[in-house]
Amino acid sequence: MSAEMQFANNYQDLSNSSGVDAGFQFEFYCQRCSDRWRTAFKPYRSGQASGWIQKGASMFGGLLGGASTVFNGMAEAGWHSARDTAFTEAVAAGKQHFNRCGSCHSYVCSPCFDTANGLCFNCAPNVNVAIAQARARGEVDSAAEVATEEGKTRGARRDVQQAMQLVCPQCRAETHGAKFCPECGHKMAQQVACTGCSTMLEPGTKFCTECGQRQQPA
Repeated sequence: MSAEMQFANNYQDLSNSSGVDAGFQFEFYCQRCSDRWRTAFKPYRSGQASGWIQKGASMFGGLLGGASTVFNGMAEAGWHSARDTAFTEAVAAGKQHFNRCGSCHSYVCSPCFDTANGLCFNCAPNVNVAIAQARARGEVDSAAEVATEEGKTRGARRDVQQAMQLVCPQCRAETHGAKFCPECGHKMAQQVACTGCSTMLEPGTKFCTECGQRQQPA
């Protein structure tokens, strides 16, 4: 086995060096979609033995404390070498599940890799997917244009000269231009147009403040 290891940064070390659950496990992930693949757990027997002895020492009042120290030291001494071996095996296994893009050099899973071109789908987008995306964008853009024109048509029918009270003067609730307050029922003041010159007047105005024409009682 070579002393050198080649690996990317698309992994997480889940290994544990001590305790009854000591062992090696590594999780690799696709650098495009983040799907993950995890190696099978490989026990680290020396670390597990040290963990069991420590448990026994605590149960028997420290009588096994010396043996615990010895086994713990042995486990620590062998940890790095055992971890390197396990990691090398994990990298070799991980390369069976991930592909290296020839352009951006990312490691991606099979669904994110164009085998024919040796590129990930970020560097070489799938043509059918691109067509579907473009079609969806065009549909949205076209619908937005039609909706905008429809909005202009509706807006042209709205009375934009009529003044409205947007906040009730009695309870301060928002009225959104309603004739009566939705909270307390207070009647909102709606201006009316002068029958002579169309100047907007407050309700109950008897004579137009602009032309002086007498207004018809409501």
